[in-house]
Amino acid sequence: MSDAAEAHIEQLHHPGATTYLIVAAFLVILTAMEVTVFYVHALRPVLVPLLLILSAAKFALVAMFYMHLRYDGTLVSSIFIFPLAIATFLLVSLVLLFGYLSRHLAAIS
Repeated sequence: MSDAAEAHIEQLHHPGATTYLIVAAFLVILTAMEVTVFYVHALRPVLVPLLLILSAAKFALVAMFYMHLRYDGTLVSSIFIFPLAIATFLLVSLVLLFGYLSRHLAAIS
């Protein structure tokens, strides 16, 4: 295949400026939601899970569009996502462990 044909195929797979502006608008909305969730006192019991979900959504948008993972090959995406999954599992495990230990130690005292 010629260089011009490869460049044309590459151009077909990548979004235009409009898509990036829409993604930026969603990122602004998610950020506003994070700030709002923090200041709504009725959401205090579920504050941490909500903030984690919102930040994960923002991370996914940035990784897929601005880091171009959505348009890369499966191998490249897997190399990025596998360590991310391990880190997420480790983070959730530590949060659950320390939550359990704090309740267990408070019951003993």
